[in-house]
Amino acid sequence: MMIAAFSTVVEWYDFTLYLYLVTVLSRVFFDGGKASILVTLAGFALAYLMRPIGALVFGYIGDRHGRRPTMLFSMTLMTAAMLATALLPTAAQIGPIAGVLLLLIRCVMGFSVGGEYTGVVAYLLEGAPPNRRGLITSLAAAASEIGALLAVGVAALTVSSMSNAALVSWGWRIPFLFGAVLAGSVLVARSIMQESPDFVRQRERGSVPANPLRHTLTSHRAGIARGFAISALGSITYYVGITYVPVFLISTGTLDEAGSLWLATIAAIAVIIVTPIIGLLSDRWGRKPVLIALAAASAALPVTMFWLMASASYLNALGGAIVLAGLAGGVSAVGAAATAEQFPGEGRLSGLALGVTTATAVFGGFTPYIAQLLMDRTHSLLVPGIMIAVVACCVLPVVLAMPETAPTRTGLPPSDGRG
Repeated sequence: MMIAAFSTVVEWYDFTLYLYLVTVLSRVFFDGGKASILVTLAGFALAYLMRPIGALVFGYIGDRHGRRPTMLFSMTLMTAAMLATALLPTAAQIGPIAGVLLLLIRCVMGFSVGGEYTGVVAYLLEGAPPNRRGLITSLAAAASEIGALLAVGVAALTVSSMSNAALVSWGWRIPFLFGAVLAGSVLVARSIMQESPDFVRQRERGSVPANPLRHTLTSHRAGIARGFAISALGSITYYVGITYVPVFLISTGTLDEAGSLWLATIAAIAVIIVTPIIGLLSDRWGRKPVLIALAAASAALPVTMFWLMASASYLNALGGAIVLAGLAGGVSAVGAAATAEQFPGEGRLSGLALGVTTATAVFGGFTPYIAQLLMDRTHSLLVPGIMIAVVACCVLPVVLAMPETAPTRTGLPPSDGRG
């Protein structure tokens, strides 16, 4: 189980590294101007379009043939994509085709990540004791934050330890090579994993759905909608409130590249601390009250936090980043269990693909690009905070109306789902 939980370190290192190196990659593969930053961010958004497709494909595999083969296949693709990125020729070497190849590789990465996180969350939930589901599944979110921390730390170390000429020439490859080695190591470790006990139960009972997608769409439409809402809040708080922050700080002139990346490193540490605490609280108090509190805080705080980060004070920027990181980490922690519990074991990965991954594609991959575009057009530094607040206000009524799903609060057996 620990192999599954902490393998998300690699997933989020590989995927978020691109965003932390946006300003560098825009110089390596494009012309380095403001427009190239938008194009590079668009590549991040494009990869997210592939996440729902990957989630549906891997969801079918996981619901029909088991969680284990899903996680092995997705990690194989991820390893290949990271290695291909590290070895990619630059625009200086082969011209504009370099940027096209970079974006195509990002699509492969997005496809593989689409099946990775949902497979891990389902695997952890199905193997956890009922009274510790929130804590155990939050480990996937915590481990992903470790991956993000590793990504921002390696990016900051790489950017700050060499000249710009060396960075653009060859230094940018180092973080991607490191990621490829890391992914390959996890792939080897995963080869000894056992199948999920819930899927073993399904095979023994003959309850594996013949068409998981149709089964989920027919029986669990409400669960899909609730999963979409929870994931929308988790995605926008994470991708605008954490991973977009370095780009925001650089774009507003608050900090330089190295300074913004080190600040993001501190914020990532805060998320790692917060995540298991919130997961444990969701076991004790229930998913619903914790989600309500986090949605209300996400509606009230982000605008002020972005105003603080846009000031000339490093301490203000640090405080704003830590508060936003705490909100995002909290939603991710409780959301991991809450979304997976919307479905029974039969068709669970397909349900997560339809609800969670689709919301992540819309409210995750596109939001950094939209935030940057709207800031450039409106000249308002509060746009990212307003975006988070608007989504939180829309999600709050959904979580207020949703049923409790924590088994220890409902008395339901562990395999029961709500739909």
